[in-house]
Amino acid sequence: MKLLEASGIAHHFDYPLFSGVDLSIDSHESVAIIGVSGSGKSTLLHILSTLLTPDSGEVTLMGESMEGLSNRGLVELRRKQLGIIFQSHYLFKGFTGAENLEVASILSNEPVEPELLRALKIEHVVNQKVTELSGGQQQRLSVARVLTKKPRLIYADEPTGNLDLETACEVMDLFDSYIAKHDAGLLLVTHELQLADRCQRVYKLEEHQLVRVK
Repeated sequence: MKLLEASGIAHHFDYPLFSGVDLSIDSHESVAIIGVSGSGKSTLLHILSTLLTPDSGEVTLMGESMEGLSNRGLVELRRKQLGIIFQSHYLFKGFTGAENLEVASILSNEPVEPELLRALKIEHVVNQKVTELSGGQQQRLSVARVLTKKPRLIYADEPTGNLDLETACEVMDLFDSYIAKHDAGLLLVTHELQLADRCQRVYKLEEHQLVRVK
């Protein structure tokens, strides 16, 4: 099943970012986007995850076009089908790690799985306040929060930026097993070529175009 299909996507701010972008992701598939800073990788991810409307082009998710979809429909889609891991985490700072996970559990009506916490090596710190966690622990907590929702499509924007390479590879292992088990897909934006190469397809944003390099 095609989880994502985008065609003719173009966008600019004060300068052109990209145009004519076509991309699709099937279930059980992982796709990475690489490129230099400022090339528009995160902006493209925001467009493909419904957080930003493109200048032109169409995004279809789970077989439904995003053009004209109501605000309520977008909220339901994001809550039940999409999982977005941001560079900045966006955790609730006044909460413990467990309370952050509980919010995701309540909104999605899915349980917090102890095996997930063990896989991310945060089971021993989950009851601490977010502000007491290291950057790497917060990053792994944000991954756990998204996977708790059981999304069909994961958008990950530099999800391993605060992690050492060994831990980053363990997170990628977790993504691989998740998309296989849950009939899901992954869109990864990263500067780490070694991690990007773990994905089945790799694209590079350069000279305003999205070019397949693997």
